[in-house]
Amino acid sequence: MAMAGLYKRVLPSPPAVDFASSDGKQLFIEAIQNGTMEGFYKLISYFQTQSEPAYCGLASLSMVLNALAIDPGRKWKGPWRWFDESMLDCCEPLEKVKEKGISFGKLVCLAHCAGAKAQAFRTNQSSLDDFRKFVVRCSTSDDCHIISSYHRATFKQTGTGHFSPIGGYHAGRDMALILDVARFKYPPHWVPLRLLWEAMESVDEATRQCRGYMSCKHESWVKVAKYLMDDVPNLVKTDDVKDVHKVLSVVFSSLPSHFGEFIKWIAEVRRREDGGQNLSLEENGRLSLKEEVLKQVQETGLFKHVVAFLSSLTLCCRNAATLSDENNLPDIAATVCCQGAELLSGAFGSSERYCCQETCIRRLRANGDKPITLVSGTVVNGSSEQGVDVLVPSCPNKLNCCGSGPSNCNGIYPAGNDVLTALLLALPPETWRGIKDEKLLNEMYSLVSTENLPILLQEEVLHLRRQLHLLKKCQENKVDEDL
Repeated sequence: MAMAGLYKRVLPSPPAVDFASSDGKQLFIEAIQNGTMEGFYKLISYFQTQSEPAYCGLASLSMVLNALAIDPGRKWKGPWRWFDESMLDCCEPLEKVKEKGISFGKLVCLAHCAGAKAQAFRTNQSSLDDFRKFVVRCSTSDDCHIISSYHRATFKQTGTGHFSPIGGYHAGRDMALILDVARFKYPPHWVPLRLLWEAMESVDEATRQCRGYMSCKHESWVKVAKYLMDDVPNLVKTDDVKDVHKVLSVVFSSLPSHFGEFIKWIAEVRRREDGGQNLSLEENGRLSLKEEVLKQVQETGLFKHVVAFLSSLTLCCRNAATLSDENNLPDIAATVCCQGAELLSGAFGSSERYCCQETCIRRLRANGDKPITLVSGTVVNGSSEQGVDVLVPSCPNKLNCCGSGPSNCNGIYPAGNDVLTALLLALPPETWRGIKDEKLLNEMYSLVSTENLPILLQEEVLHLRRQLHLLKKCQENKVDEDL
């Protein structure tokens, strides 16, 4: 007896090519041989079907976040931390998404809030050639993924606006693989890239904005954005702010309790059982880049003021741990391992107590390159314990194994000095507009100016600033007006 309802749709072909068809399989094999399917494997490992008819955006994003191995920092079900559509509710209520779907701008906001580094472009802000470059870049790498916002009608499919990740690219035929999250309706399929661009050029009637695409990478740091954007501009308006030292005092005295989570900005934390003592090329490359950023941060005039301020008082280690000369190496290493264990357990900032034992510091080399510092420790939390390795930019001073070494090694891991300086540089210039002393105002403008920064640091600072700006727009419900 026939059952009421719909069981899938027939995929209009052409223009699409069914992934499982003979032609689709041939496209797949050729794309693999040409190296443009590298992002496919992680995406397919986390491929999911949207749980609601209007959840295509949430399903696409949760799939990408899981493929990027971004830890949501909160439980899904049982003991497991995992991104699910039900957890993506910080920029739009789920009931509203369930009823009307989600806009492109709000999905970009969700990606940032979840800890991804997202670059987003509407079609009127980009070009087909630029889009193709992003597709090629993410298809030849497994550390970034693209979500496309398009209109189904261009492909002769039923329905209107839709989101899906792009799973790969065939350069010879200029076709993209759409991993359609509405798998109950259409299977994964190849489409001409030019036609996909036309499908993205359509205007979303709800926002009157063009659709577009965004690439996502793994980056999490935005939990203190609200304090930086909302509170700091008001704090510096006080009458007794007369010099840079006082400005820093006002800003740093109210840092959120989870500020220490910024260790992830520089350090690479891993469980000891996850790998041996050898550094992978990826780990070494990331650390080298971070080391150069740190070096450039420490050469700024603002950094000198931050160091002078932090060395003049003792702040809570949760807020802005300062690595001054009186910090000895074993204590620093123990702190790093405790923070790393908290991050791995998803309990950073909680009341749980972590105690680090058997701290050890080693120098590693990757493929003959310069040495990298490996801080290892056994961290105990109640009756359980875990081995933690934290990879950090190497200290210029000579280190001895198992905690012995010089007592003034300030470069052992990213201190509050480094991170606070970078964040102050990233704040919008208007943050300081409320300073009443004109001489001090000009001095602050000079200290936080990005014009004369080295290119690498300038890019990092401006990227942080863009994230702050986007989150601010999201809080004001204006994200669709200005990506």
